[in-house]
Amino acid sequence: MSSQIAGVLQLLALIAALALAYRPLGDYMARVYSSEKHYTPEKWIYKVIGADPAAEMRWPAHLRGVLAFSAVSVLLLYLMQRVQGSLPGSLGFSSIDPDQAFNTAASFVANTNWQSYYGEQAMGHVVQTGGLAVQNFLSAAVGMAVAVALVRGFARSRTGELGNFWADLVRGTVRILIPVSVIGAIVLVACGAIQNFSGIHQVGQFMGGTQEWNGGAVASQEAIKELGTNGGGYFNANASHPFENPNPLSNLFEIFLILLIPFALTRTFGRLVGSLKQGYAILGAMAVIWIGFTALMMWTEFAHRGPAFEIAGGAMEGKETRFGIAGSSIFAVATTLTSTGAVNSFHSSYTGFGGGITLLGMQLGEIAPGGVGSGLYGMLIMAVIAVFIAGLMVGRTPEYLGKKIGTRQITFAACYLLITPALVLGFTAVALALPTPGHSMTNSGAHGFSEILYAYTSGANNNGSAFAGLNADTQWFNTTIGIAMLLGRFLPMVFVLALAGSLAEQKPVPGTAGTLRTDKPLYAGLLVGTILIITGLTYFPALALGPLAEGLAS
Repeated sequence: MSSQIAGVLQLLALIAALALAYRPLGDYMARVYSSEKHYTPEKWIYKVIGADPAAEMRWPAHLRGVLAFSAVSVLLLYLMQRVQGSLPGSLGFSSIDPDQAFNTAASFVANTNWQSYYGEQAMGHVVQTGGLAVQNFLSAAVGMAVAVALVRGFARSRTGELGNFWADLVRGTVRILIPVSVIGAIVLVACGAIQNFSGIHQVGQFMGGTQEWNGGAVASQEAIKELGTNGGGYFNANASHPFENPNPLSNLFEIFLILLIPFALTRTFGRLVGSLKQGYAILGAMAVIWIGFTALMMWTEFAHRGPAFEIAGGAMEGKETRFGIAGSSIFAVATTLTSTGAVNSFHSSYTGFGGGITLLGMQLGEIAPGGVGSGLYGMLIMAVIAVFIAGLMVGRTPEYLGKKIGTRQITFAACYLLITPALVLGFTAVALALPTPGHSMTNSGAHGFSEILYAYTSGANNNGSAFAGLNADTQWFNTTIGIAMLLGRFLPMVFVLALAGSLAEQKPVPGTAGTLRTDKPLYAGLLVGTILIITGLTYFPALALGPLAEGLAS
């Protein structure tokens, strides 16, 4: 069997698994977020944090909850790293430097999981499991809570109430993320991933010297890392490390975990707004982009010409032989079209066009299917923009799900769209204009430009993957990427929640013969076109200077 056919079969198996899980998981999440019942462990949590889960919140209160909780999370994780040297289970590692501690705290709370350090050489068991792994759960739950608030904005009318942030946060963690992660960890252990709290030990000789590895609760962190679209690895090699991702079966399972909740949330959306067809339209747009990007990535990595590539069967540099080109390509697209950022291959070693595909996947806004929660609300923002454009073309007041899209709503949506490009392009321009950041570039020319562009694209879009040719462990990059991660995560949430509040206050508009049907394939096609055009107009000049120039020159 050829590698290409094996890759197609992997993709088909993945699609089949996602299709089987789509309906039960989507319906279950809809019941979780619409339930008025609170389990006993949840009641204990509410008592500890002093929250009333039955109290409805308007969007400013919801936003204050998101920001306050996240600010406290950043502070606690920062302090945990700064005192690591005094903590038990530190494996002898010293405390983390201030700039790197800030960068890591911002990264994991913002669901980015960008890592400018070697995990197995810097973080002990307490920080890994009690700090980083905990934030993997909580940051994902925050994203889901914001997405559900926006869905309620479409579903409700004549009220500004969007539910309760604290209840959504707790229920998303306790009822969804923890149970699925437990199952995922068991599967990964069965596949060969490690799960222990062993110390540092020698495993043999390496190039004339002694090689040492430390163990850890890897399988459990790997499960929530992928399920919550987090991406931070226990080891520097991330999902290419055999302790995290031992074989092709575990590789396919991890891709399944990455895509599981983002795709299933479209059915949750359909359930909560009372129209499954609306959820299918959003799902269709996501699926078209994901499958298209995956096919394009596999084609460019398999078909790249040259003697070395032909001998290897394709562009194998930077890829694990146990995964091959197909398994690496599917993983790379899944992780950059979501906000996961986990890697099982070296993205910097992809072909020029292949590296450009990973960049473009993030620049789309990671909405196909996107991060846990963030993918859904990002796609719904694009749906509002698409409806607005359609309304301009036919001369009608745009409507979506019975809500008018007026000046206020389109302003919120436009502000949401402008934040991330401003951060990415602004920080990239400043870094290239200053002399010091350029010293961190391993490569010059188009590829060196792509390294910096990728770093800020990854940070501002809360992805976390890297081209890895860039030495980002400097005060400049730790600080600026940390700022980009926080602003890229929480500023868009301001406009998402403001949009949700404005929609919830509206009176539903009855549909007429002239109303655009947003549950039809025609609208899904319009949505895909809108996404590609907006992204192209925004980022094409930067892409032309980096991956496109490199690809055309090779």
